[in-house]
Amino acid sequence: MRALPFLYLATILETTQVIPNNLHLLRPHSGLAGHNVEGIDCLSWRLAVETDNIRSWSTVPEDCESYVGNYMLGKQYREDCQVVADNAYAYAKNLTLGDDGLDIWVFDIDETTLSNLPYYAQPEVAFGAVAYNSTAFTEWEAKAIAPAVPANLDLYKKLVNLGFKIVFLTGRSETKRNATAENLKNVGYTTWEKLILKPTSEKGTTALVYKSTKRAELVAEGYRILGNMGDQWSDLFGTNVGNRTFKVPDPMYYIS
Repeated sequence: MRALPFLYLATILETTQVIPNNLHLLRPHSGLAGHNVEGIDCLSWRLAVETDNIRSWSTVPEDCESYVGNYMLGKQYREDCQVVADNAYAYAKNLTLGDDGLDIWVFDIDETTLSNLPYYAQPEVAFGAVAYNSTAFTEWEAKAIAPAVPANLDLYKKLVNLGFKIVFLTGRSETKRNATAENLKNVGYTTWEKLILKPTSEKGTTALVYKSTKRAELVAEGYRILGNMGDQWSDLFGTNVGNRTFKVPDPMYYIS
């Protein structure tokens, strides 16, 4: 494993103070402006990832590991998430909702409502620069200790106050329902209309097909999808995506 002492200091838990607007109890970094390395401009790589110009990638480029880590633990990531949430709320608060309780907002979970940064900040995961380990990630999910993404937790509360019904639509397996529900409630997502997890029978189905199918089922039940938020383009592409979609930044992994 490569040695990045300055970055892995970020995995030291802050036990003596709580940093305002922090994603989790990891020490934040301010982020790097570009972090140019030979042959790669990591800022340009991240932009291409977020705009879906680079697709089907499996791991963060090795030379961009420290850049992605500093971005994710730094204030820029939090501010980017806040911009998305602010624009989502500006849209939502100007809508007129029906009185039948069928106006819904669809949220993805991982890296949208819950943050897995404490897991990804570990040296053996390296912010996505190491190949995905399903066993290790499943063990992390089972702990039900992922923190909320602050901007989106605040958005969630505002949407509930406006009268939206909340639907969580996640690629997590149905076998993780109890841990997922516990985790959501523990960090402040206390109420929802539906929590939709992926049946084991659909294990080989792509995220885009699976989520399109589940949204179609919601529409068939009479729900109106007025907003849809996720960190992956597969959360927001396909059919029945809703009246407006909002993309949360995530340069750590790609799900098709």
